[in-house]
Amino acid sequence: MRVTNGGLAAATMLAALALGGCGKDPEHKMAQADHQAAAAGFTPPSVTSRLDFGGMMERRFHALDRDGDGVIDRTEMPRNNSRLLELDRNHDGKITATEFSEGMLARFDRMDLNRDGTVTSEERETYRRNPQPAPTPTGSVIPVP
Repeated sequence: MRVTNGGLAAATMLAALALGGCGKDPEHKMAQADHQAAAAGFTPPSVTSRLDFGGMMERRFHALDRDGDGVIDRTEMPRNNSRLLELDRNHDGKITATEFSEGMLARFDRMDLNRDGTVTSEERETYRRNPQPAPTPTGSVIPVP
């Protein structure tokens, strides 16, 4: 059987049309499903371990520390009245990596309502609705704003 260039092009075009008619590509389907879920207000459940949370917070610290000097100062705060200032234990106007890490892990521990070392999306939502105050070194509590 002899196939000409025109015949080969036509066959390729027909094959492409046939495959195109089989359905949308997977990425388009995923994007469409994500859009429908967002429109319905659906948030998929999630579980975050303490280790994963610590890694995320370390990356967040380095993203906030724009000048790379190992501390977050007032010029690097996301907002002037940032709640991050609560992490400044020695009140020097700077948050060290240690202050940030310990403060954020303490927050994780307050969100971990059943103390299993993971925070589920349900625990995170419960904490957001009713945040637990942070304990101070003397045992009293600091109210959550």
